[in-house]
Amino acid sequence: MESTNSFRLRKQALKPIETARSSASQRDEEEVSKNNGQRTCEEEPLSPSSRLYHEPNFNVYVIAIMGCKTRIYPDVVKANLGHTLLRHPRFSSLQVENNGEMRWVPTEVDLERHVIVPELDQNMDSPDKFLEDYVYNLSKTTIDKSQPLWDLHLLNLRTSQSEAVGIFRIHHSLGDGTSLLSLLLACTRQMNDSKALPTIPIRKKKDKKSDRIGIWRILLRFWFVLQVFWNTVVDVFMFIATALFLTDTQNPLKGLPGSESTPRRIVYRTVSLDDIKFVKNAMNTTINDVAFGMTQAGLSRYINRICSEISISIPFTNM
Repeated sequence: MESTNSFRLRKQALKPIETARSSASQRDEEEVSKNNGQRTCEEEPLSPSSRLYHEPNFNVYVIAIMGCKTRIYPDVVKANLGHTLLRHPRFSSLQVENNGEMRWVPTEVDLERHVIVPELDQNMDSPDKFLEDYVYNLSKTTIDKSQPLWDLHLLNLRTSQSEAVGIFRIHHSLGDGTSLLSLLLACTRQMNDSKALPTIPIRKKKDKKSDRIGIWRILLRFWFVLQVFWNTVVDVFMFIATALFLTDTQNPLKGLPGSESTPRRIVYRTVSLDDIKFVKNAMNTTINDVAFGMTQAGLSRYINRICSEISISIPFTNM
């Protein structure tokens, strides 16, 4: 008798709990049966930022080049894309415009149209130049809107930096650099554990003893808040003035009207991560800060050199 009661209690404990989610999934199953086994999903409208990247003068693609230490096997890549990248709704949906409004419409993804493996001559003279030209020609074309706006080019090409290269081309309406990088990390696994996600190092917290709040710390925080407030007021004023009557300074980085459709040529240089970490530790900052500082310094030197050449080539006449 005692065992029977305990069995009943366990049986009652295993009874599923009715929730809004379970009832919604039950309605979905009924809808599937009504549509002859075809699942219909609610179409979601595009966000304002995603719609912005479909403007004629702002149609932007993100191109990411990844080098591999080993040869790429397309069948393995396609098999893993099904349960990683394609699980994200934006990579398995069309962007359809209806009555002036664009919406995400789920669709079946044909990986044969998205994963492109060109036949290459392994004995070519300059693989690095071929890769640069390949990306340059890729920037001349767009992706057909009859499919999700992304593709992956797998090049088993041995360059000076890698044994094979993968090139992602993703429309900017699918995400920005930060979200796409997070998605890339979510699609990868550790080498020693095929089920574990990659770990990201976390900065250690400071000792509580050294984090005591004193009068000087309070004054510094107040001064910091005051600077932020003042900079915000100045930025808002400059934004309004620029929109009304000010114009941007002419420089080599500012393109002329129509330059948004000009093909892009990507040139890169490999920098030692140990050197970046050395600067990071010496300056007590982050790797991103070092990378942005290098980029800013390079662009500044480039603009100064171009502007100095232009000023030298312009003859001056005495009035």
